Amino acid sequence: MAHVQTQNVDRIVCLGDVVGYGPQPCECLNVVMGFDFCVLGNHDSSALFDPEGFNAAAEQAIFWTRSQLEKNSDHDGSKDGPSPARQRMDFLCGLPRTVREENTLFVHGSPRGPTNEYVMPDDIQNSKKMEKLFSLVPHLCFQGHTHVPGVFTTELEFIRPDDLAEGYDIRDSDTRLMINVGSVGQPRDLDPRSCYVVLDDERVVFHRVEYDIEKTVAKIEAEPELDNFLGYRLRDGR
Repeated sequence: MAHVQTQNVDRIVCLGDVVGYGPQPCECLNVVMGFDFCVLGNHDSSALFDPEGFNAAAEQAIFWTRSQLEKNSDHDGSKDGPSPARQRMDFLCGLPRTVREENTLFVHGSPRGPTNEYVMPDDIQNSKKMEKLFSLVPHLCFQGHTHVPGVFTTELEFIRPDDLAEGYDIRDSDTRLMINVGSVGQPRDLDPRSCYVVLDDERVVFHRVEYDIEKTVAKIEAEPELDNFLGYRLRDGR
């Protein structure tokens, strides 16, 4: 967030999965609740309902996350409103699956499956899938879910941030692009730094930011119900 403040942005949005893996779900929600908007991620959804298709460590983390969010949710409220815990739960319950602003779509997964569908770099070899997805993109679609940042083009290319030092030009409104913003908390492209993007009228620029990974690892190790692997994987960005 300190790095974001150096970029002279006027809005901050989040593409979901605020909670589900990390050791401080309530604190993360407190931050995101101050953003312009957030869309629903599959882990956010699973924190409210039963997780489906998760491995054992991820499922265990979801149940632990839910227990943290539910603590004191019906207590400690003031006369003027619900408790902070209840506010966080209400925020999660109200997250939209998609947000559309003019020619830009914001989702967690894909334009076809906003919460759960993965669009992996290898999908550029699946022309039918990509053709269908791009048919649902107005001009730009920002998404996450895979934790792998990059730009998908209708020419069936996947361009990684390392090849976009100056960003990607978005001025041609006739083009359609799907832009994966990567992951702030758990990158999986073998680069352990946080990843996010900055968008202006001309281009989208990827930023990588180092953070104190060992501090997060230690907090995960301190929670018996969180698999230590969830912390260790952060060191390798996988």
